[in-house]
Amino acid sequence: MSKIYPNLPDKIEEMAEGDLEFKTQLVLAIQNGIQELKEKYSEGSLSQDAQIIQAIRHKVKPTLQLFGFDDLIDYLNEGKEILESTGFGSKFDKHASKVDLKLDKALDRLKSLS
Repeated sequence: MSKIYPNLPDKIEEMAEGDLEFKTQLVLAIQNGIQELKEKYSEGSLSQDAQIIQAIRHKVKPTLQLFGFDDLIDYLNEGKEILESTGFGSKFDKHASKVDLKLDKALDRLKSLS
């Protein structure tokens, strides 16, 4: 069993209710959402556009909550707090780099399930 998101397979199985095709589509949909989060978060960070970051955060948060990506939600909340308190700068850049690495790990975990 993987130490990264160990409950993810169970959550996906529970939602798929034994339907293999739906399970495959579900994993792909989660992957696509996290990939879009990775791309948009990076885009917003590079262009220093908080609206891009806010929009993608709101878009994917329900999926992250539903499938137990609590650490990613914590990181996104941390980024929101940084932007609200100090804005873009070195602190946010370090944060964005951590988020990027965490998103890569989540994507790797999802790929192991497909």
